[in-house]
Amino acid sequence: MSAPKDPGSTVFYRLSIDGLDLGLFNTCEGFSVQAPAEQHEEGGNNSFTWHFATRLNYSNIRLSRPINEDSNKANQWMEASVAVGFLRPTAEITALRPDGSEVCSWGLNQVTPVSWDGPHFDSSSPGVATETLELAYHGFTGPF
Repeated sequence: MSAPKDPGSTVFYRLSIDGLDLGLFNTCEGFSVQAPAEQHEEGGNNSFTWHFATRLNYSNIRLSRPINEDSNKANQWMEASVAVGFLRPTAEITALRPDGSEVCSWGLNQVTPVSWDGPHFDSSSPGVATETLELAYHGFTGPF
């Protein structure tokens, strides 16, 4: 029996959009899906209220990393997407362990770049210069 793998104490994320590798990111946040429900009270039924899901709402995903040799890929992809009129490609975010093995991955439908925030340079601050890419999407790719 093999030893269980570390569930991800130090995980990083690879982003690819329609096969274009945009590099590795240190943080990935914003995976969230909400299904707001409408309530309906049925006449003559005093036992409960019906709840009907209306639609799924997906929050934006934000990926951040220290600037590196891949830093220009994100803003170049965003500029190219705007130039061609937002083709809404698919994307894949893969969580990786330090040895490069995959923890899990998520496929995203109809990805749209929302913002790219480049590094803030301040010679008086010893902090790491980082960039953040924010993506909107319209659901996950299947099958589940």
